[in-house]
Amino acid sequence: MENSRRSFLQQFGTLSVSPLAFSSLSTSEWNQLLAYLSNQKQRSNQDIARDEAYWQEVAKAYRVSDDFINLENGYYSLAAWPVLEAQWQHIQRVNETPSYYMRTHQWDDRLKVRQALADFAGCSVDEMVICRNTTEALDTVILGLDLAPGDEAIMTNQDYGSMLAAFNQRARRDKIVNRVISLPLHPKNDQEIVTAFEQAITPRTKVMLVTHLINITGQVLPVRKICDMAHSHGVEVICDSAHALGQLDFKIRDLDCDYWGTSLHKWVGAPLGNGMLFVKKEKIAKVWPLLGDDTYPNDDIRKFEHHGTLPVTGQLSILDALKFQDTIGVHRKQARLRYLKQYWTEKLKDTPRIIINTPWEEERSSGITNVGVVSLSPDELAEQLMDDYNIFTVAINNEAVRGIRVTPHLYTSLDELDQLVTSLKEIANA
Repeated sequence: MENSRRSFLQQFGTLSVSPLAFSSLSTSEWNQLLAYLSNQKQRSNQDIARDEAYWQEVAKAYRVSDDFINLENGYYSLAAWPVLEAQWQHIQRVNETPSYYMRTHQWDDRLKVRQALADFAGCSVDEMVICRNTTEALDTVILGLDLAPGDEAIMTNQDYGSMLAAFNQRARRDKIVNRVISLPLHPKNDQEIVTAFEQAITPRTKVMLVTHLINITGQVLPVRKICDMAHSHGVEVICDSAHALGQLDFKIRDLDCDYWGTSLHKWVGAPLGNGMLFVKKEKIAKVWPLLGDDTYPNDDIRKFEHHGTLPVTGQLSILDALKFQDTIGVHRKQARLRYLKQYWTEKLKDTPRIIINTPWEEERSSGITNVGVVSLSPDELAEQLMDDYNIFTVAINNEAVRGIRVTPHLYTSLDELDQLVTSLKEIANA
């Protein structure tokens, strides 16, 4: 893994802004923070995960409003200040030579970004493109696959709404059949999840959608086992990793899915409007792009890049986000976020009228948790937390799960989570 980090850091070249000065720290203070983080590299993940002094240092890289306690970092995980400052410098540089830059330099710069991102995510650069978000990435595949009337697709009632909407459009337009299954909130083992997908397969099944890290509960699915099972039946797999990249320590090649998408403005910490699409090399030719393109051969991944003129400075800043990621390490982020989840849920585990809709096991969970209060709707609970306790969360209310999604970040303190616990207990006991 260290070789991979060195490899993608070497891609930065002159694009990465150095030193990264930003408003909340001076250059010397920022260099001191980098030196401190680097000196902690040899410590174990579990040791670091519980070291509040360490994470207080990390929190200095984030400028967060103190108007409320933000426990909804899943929709958009704010970029660190060095990334934002680097983006501003990219904006200035591109704006000084506008059309000239866009016509002569953007393609080489964007290729450097793609190369670094491919290495970080664990795939070949000729199997991935940068897009705007997970929805665009996966809708490209869902709407671009050749599916005939009667062909079947498998998905779950916990999948993201935009993906389900795309499959529903295929059903209306092309008369495919969507088979929506239910998954347990607290599975006994991996096989229970794999079996739920396998039992839905018929001779007409062509593809299944698998969410790597379920956005409404935080449950982590055994993607590789599901892919192995699906492939044994000749079924392709589309993997939704919107919340996984940058939060979980993995590589795309480990999953062996056929198609994969993520949002880089979530846990990778890139500026808003950045995502990534991966398609296995041998699958590229069979997927139609969302927008027509005659520039590249049908088996060239770049055919999916044609979106007209884009704010390229956001893409350039992906390099800076990856560099900041490397100062901490995804393995440490994963350990810290899981520790935060365990910290506050353990305090509520035996509280009457409190329902935890996320698995307890570490390997099945992440930093995201869904919690409900008996007799309160998710909307009522979210509103009460915000109105009475100044804690921002988001209500989740569908047939699969009812509760609020709680999503801490690296800057979240244990004191803030203690305030959440106290608030939920007061609400439950009211």
